Amino acid sequence: MRVLLADEYGFCFGVERAVDMVEESLSKNETVRTLGPLIHNEQEMERLGAKGVSTINEPVQIGRGETAVIRAHGVTPQVQAELQEKASKVVDATCPFVTRVQRLASRAAEENRHVIVVGNPDHPEMIGVKGYAPEHAFVIRDETEIGGLPKLRNPLVVSQTTIKAKTFFDTAEAIKSIAEGETQVINTICSATRDRQDAARALAGEVDAFYIIGGNHSSNSRKLLTVCKEQCEKSFLIQTDEDIDPADLDGVETVGVTAGASTPKWLIDRVVAKLENL
Repeated sequence: MRVLLADEYGFCFGVERAVDMVEESLSKNETVRTLGPLIHNEQEMERLGAKGVSTINEPVQIGRGETAVIRAHGVTPQVQAELQEKASKVVDATCPFVTRVQRLASRAAEENRHVIVVGNPDHPEMIGVKGYAPEHAFVIRDETEIGGLPKLRNPLVVSQTTIKAKTFFDTAEAIKSIAEGETQVINTICSATRDRQDAARALAGEVDAFYIIGGNHSSNSRKLLTVCKEQCEKSFLIQTDEDIDPADLDGVETVGVTAGASTPKWLIDRVVAKLENL
């Protein structure tokens, strides 16, 4: 059985940057606490936890003498202000791609324009972005939800950084059809997400089975599963090598592997090694 890796996989720039910033704080013997899990990967969080990193759920839990870390998803301006008030130090590890969406939303709100963000309204990234334009921003999952929008004039349409490109563009076209004036559409899907989805799609059409390594709560990993299933019916989302069921590989000659943006290389190496042994 041949094991083929996608051309793009694993840690994206934003996640790697966030982990590096935490590691730097640890090297200075700081007490590091992240607001929510730093990344959507239990195994990597366990590794960081063994080094002393702990997680808080709200700013009130941070104390003086401690370093608060804002994860790659970002937070609302109000939450960031609370952290700065309570912690000795705040490390802002918000992904630059997410920061761009925040700034676009804030600027449009200052111009008194509606901001339509295509994404999951319950996702931390979307909650943070909405905080930059609370009275102007609306988060919708796809084109089926445009009926719930108010009357739009010259709206800005942006996206969650990890959604499927087709979902974004289809929704943007639907918004154009109902909005008055000029609809400004800015594709804010991060390049790493696009590259991983394109690479996975290309490889999935050439293999008999496909494994996506990522957390069950990782939005971009679940999107990769959807993309792969379009080309390869036997596609599986797994968290570790222990999730591989050899029975799924009966008769399989080639197997593809990719990994979500929050999956560390050491975990990918373990999965590949097990597949090669099988």
